Amino acid sequence: MTVDLVSLAIIALVAAASPIVAKLIPNKLVPETVFLLIAGAALGPHMIGAVELTDSVGLLSDLGLAFLFLLAGYEINPKSLTGSQGKRGFATWVVSIALAFAVVIAAGLMKTNELEAVAVAIALTTTALGTLMPILKERELTGTRVGESILAYGTWGELCPVLAMALLLSARAEWQTMLILVAFVIIAITAAVIPAKAKKAGHRLFRFLSENADGTSQTMMRVVVLLLVGLVAVAAVFDLDIVLGAFAAGFVLRYLIPEGDHGLEHKLDGVAYGFLIPLFFVVSGAKIDLMAVFAQPVMLVGFIVLLLLVRTVPIFVSLSTHAETRDISTHNRLTIALYCTTALPIIVAVTSVAVSAGAMPQETASVLVAAGAITVFLMPLLGMLTYRVADAKPIEAVREIAHNPRDIGSILREHWELERMLARQEALERLAARREGRDVEDMPWQDRAALLQRRSARKRAIDEALDYASQELSRRALATDADPDGDGPRLSTSQSRREEHRRRVAERVVREYRRRMSEIGHAAERMGLGEDEIELMLDEMKSKRKYP
Repeated sequence: MTVDLVSLAIIALVAAASPIVAKLIPNKLVPETVFLLIAGAALGPHMIGAVELTDSVGLLSDLGLAFLFLLAGYEINPKSLTGSQGKRGFATWVVSIALAFAVVIAAGLMKTNELEAVAVAIALTTTALGTLMPILKERELTGTRVGESILAYGTWGELCPVLAMALLLSARAEWQTMLILVAFVIIAITAAVIPAKAKKAGHRLFRFLSENADGTSQTMMRVVVLLLVGLVAVAAVFDLDIVLGAFAAGFVLRYLIPEGDHGLEHKLDGVAYGFLIPLFFVVSGAKIDLMAVFAQPVMLVGFIVLLLLVRTVPIFVSLSTHAETRDISTHNRLTIALYCTTALPIIVAVTSVAVSAGAMPQETASVLVAAGAITVFLMPLLGMLTYRVADAKPIEAVREIAHNPRDIGSILREHWELERMLARQEALERLAARREGRDVEDMPWQDRAALLQRRSARKRAIDEALDYASQELSRRALATDADPDGDGPRLSTSQSRREEHRRRVAERVVREYRRRMSEIGHAAERMGLGEDEIELMLDEMKSKRKYP
């Protein structure tokens, strides 16, 4: 008992310190999850030994994993699974698993140890959606088009590996595993349908639960915990991974309250992110043998490269070829693919199963888990750079600096201001959507057009930037030896360079604005509008701004 309490106290200290340390790093470059993993590895039994992996700590860690996937399942919009992009996400995962098996076969793993090869193949196709959710919230990507695409592709990258684990890493015959999975699905559906019908019928039990949800009884919270622990226990009894039970609990909860419940969500976040989920990441880090990782750097780097090949490339290709997503800018498509390559919890689960079966040495498992931990830091970092820095047009900036090295300061400022303007525009549109209290994607096209047309005082800066762009572009009609007013002598060389920079910035602003308008037009087409309606909507929106 004393060892358990000391370990929990150390883990609580790490959990409290990690967000503070993460905050000290500018622009949230390193998620706090990374610090939890690093601290766990340093304090775990393979290094300092301050954190002991006892049965009690392991049970709490499993609960943290369960809450992580409960919240991930709850956040998933069913449309992201059943819609065209969701179907595309499933097809992309099938391509990923085929590539993964091709890799392990080419490496000869299937001949030496088939079970280990299957575990590695599954690990290469995962997306740590549960890990990504807090990162996406921190970076305000939830509700954006990029965020929705990450959910569509990442959901299958989380769910399919869990099912593959049950089918391919089980000691039972495949037909037995299929029967057990069918039985589990029936239980999960029953847990969703019966309460949903009772709720719709206005059963007094639901009135009682709602009336006592915020008192000392905390009835709704207790029922959710019962749902989670119950389905996790059923999964354990059926000898399935607990992740499957937790994911199912999240889906059931979303089915029961499709409209959401802010109070309940706030309580779940408090329990999960306040204690259990940080504990899970610290314990996951404690399982990493850093000495084994340092002894096999080639395997570590090779696994990360394979993740990029097996997961990132197919998703990017799918986004680039799909009619609904190919209008997304190239750097945003790359952002989605990189975020979906973040992998950790499933790698922990897969390697644990393989090690328990004696098919994988602990040293190899440590390397794979360490690679997954690195992706939690690396992929969101690269995704953030491609999402935001690319808006500043860095390649164009480098070309301009090479042509005019003396003006490096002004060139960098201009590109940074362009990125900030686009970021403000996107943030303001998200704020307007939140104030409407509705999901933008679910709005009728008339309301959506009105929302985009709305320009408050906070958006005045964007309008002024476009007005300024119009004025700057109109100067191209002036004589080359005229001043901005058209009646003076030729400008000095330095002034001419500054004017040329201003014109280039203006061109970029207008070009980017037109691209955004094109995206809105494609969105309207997907909503089934006719060409006349699209033209009318765009004309109404354009009339609110002045641009060339």
